[in-house]
Parts: sequence; structure tokens; C-alpha cells
Amino acid sequence: MKLPAGTRGFRHLDAATADAYIVTSGGRSIPAHSCILASASPVLERLLERGRPGSSGTPIQILGAPCDAVVDFVDFLYSGADALPEVEEAAARHGVQLLVLAHAYRVGWLKRRFEEVMGRRVRPEDSVDVMKVAKLCDSPELFQRCLAVAEKDFAVFQRTEGWRFVQSHDRQLELEVLRFLHDAEQRKRRWRREKADQEIFAQLSEAMDCLQHICTEGCTEVGPHGVEPSRSRGPCISISFRTCAALQLLIRHFATCGKKLSRGGFGGSGCTHCRRMWQLFRLHSSLCERDDGCKVPLCKQFRLRPGGRHGKGKEDDATWRLLVRKVAAARVMSSLAARKTPEELGRAWERYRRTK
Repeated sequence: MKLPAGTRGFRHLDAATADAYIVTSGGRSIPAHSCILASASPVLERLLERGRPGSSGTPIQILGAPCDAVVDFVDFLYSGADALPEVEEAAARHGVQLLVLAHAYRVGWLKRRFEEVMGRRVRPEDSVDVMKVAKLCDSPELFQRCLAVAEKDFAVFQRTEGWRFVQSHDRQLELEVLRFLHDAEQRKRRWRREKADQEIFAQLSEAMDCLQHICTEGCTEVGPHGVEPSRSRGPCISISFRTCAALQLLIRHFATCGKKLSRGGFGGSGCTHCRRMWQLFRLHSSLCERDDGCKVPLCKQFRLRPGGRHGKGKEDDATWRLLVRKVAAARVMSSLAARKTPEELGRAWERYRRTK
């Protein structure tokens, strides 16, 4: 049976043509049409087939829910997907009951819609109740949404009566919630650690650019070999070379420090600052793509060492190779981020944003 154009819900239909009726917990009888109920729900279809013989009006009992919730449910069965705007209002009145009815009578589109609406409306105060309903109705996405709401405001969540009840009577649900909170905290720690690592890789990438800049073009205090730096030029204010001043001090110290030749030689147990500069030179050599003519000190010497740019023995380890790959990736990402967007593409993006 197809609803007439402009008709919304069973309230607009002629009750005299009804060949079935729905009985609610409060004893209310709702006239309905078996063809519409059967087409909307396979469960109602089986109930109608079971009670049809020898009956002028087939009764269907929908118990355990408020009468108004059952009326809204039947109204959605009649209206179909056209009733999506009314779901928000119905969820505010009987969201949990309608979700359970949609699950019990296998009305998939209505169940999915109420899962979305209730996921947006759930609060820490009622998240435990919605969790239980989500588990009963086989709604994993809604259950995960409730866990996320509880994790976001756990201080409020743990003071609720629902959470205290779970702690006393539902150990399995309590374990699931605590496991989710633990995993969320681990993810946050891992994200913070990875973010800190990315910042370090970006700083090393910037130091490589700065080292190349100093040894090729020269800066305020240090310049290429055999060329005096121009002290008349202003400070290096480019964002890409904001560490120039610190790196120049490190290079000047490396050139004059006598501890770098102490026990262990370069990179050994000598001066800490010299060892740090030695590692920067070595990192540059590992990243340098120039086969000849590089003006950065020690770049060629690192290549001529036994084992190539990565050294040998303890130096030739997976950690160093991983560091080189991470810094190289950071250099690529920084170059992509600094690349200017073509004007035509920028104008197209602005036109797209105005249409939204």
C-alpha cells in the first residue's frame, strides 16, 4: 500500500479501512493496515500471518513500552524515510524506547537513525543507561560513542548512580569501560610522544637546512671556508633558519675546543657540545645527495670512511638509519608545507568555500 502524496503518518489515514490493530501496555488499541506493517517490519509480517485466519481484525501486542512511544513507532512505520526530520523530536521524548522497538521489530533504517541521534544527544549523566541499551540492541557504534563521552568527562561520569550500579552489579561492563579508558590514555600518551618526536625531527631538519645555509652562503658569524662572514648584514630572520645563531655558536666552539681530541676522538667521550656537532655533521653526510662539491665540513670524510656514510660497528645500527629516514621525511613534509598554492587553485578553493 502506497501512502498518498503529502500524507505523513497513520493519523491521516482512514481508520475504517484498517484490518489490524495494535494493543499497547496501557490497553490502548491503535488501528493499522496489515500491508503497511508487513512491508515495514518482517517481525510484524510473521505476526500478521500467524494471527490472520478467521479474524476480521488481527491484534498485535506491543508491550513493555509507553503508549506514546508505540504511537510514534507506528507513525514512523507509515511515514518511512520521509519521517527523518521528526526523529529528532521523537528521540527527545522516547529515544531509548523507540530504539528498542526498531531493533526488536527489525526496522533497520529507523534503528540506524536513532543510533545517530542518540549518539549526538548522549551525556555523561545518562551514558551508562544508553550503554546498556546499545549492548542489548547490538549497536556497537552507539556503545563506542557512549564510552567516548564517558572518557571525555570521566569526573562527572564516575559520580553518576549508573556507574556506581555498574561497579556493584555488572563487572563485565565495568571492565569494558575501564579497558576503554586505559586504551584511550595509552593512545593519548603515544600521540603526545609521537608529536614530540616529530617536533625533534623537524628541528633536526631545520638544523640541516641551517648548516647548509651557513656553510654555503654564510651568516652573521660563520661563513664558508676561506670566506669572511659579512658582519654588516642583519640577523638571519628567515623562519627556516631561526636556529642559525645557536648553530653558529656551536660551530665556533667546535672549531676551537681542545677536548674534542681527547680520549675517544670525535664522537667519543670528549666535549658534549663537540659530540653534538659531530653528530650533526654525520647526519648531514647521511642526508647529503651531492656526490662532489659539498661545502659542509667532514661531509666527504664521512663518505670515505669504511662502511660509507653510516659508519661501521656500533654506529651502523638500526636506530641511526631510522633517525636518518625520519629526518628525511620531515624535510620533505616541511618543503611541501612551505610550497605556495597556485593562484588558480586558491581561487577555485575560495569559490568552493563560498558555495558551502
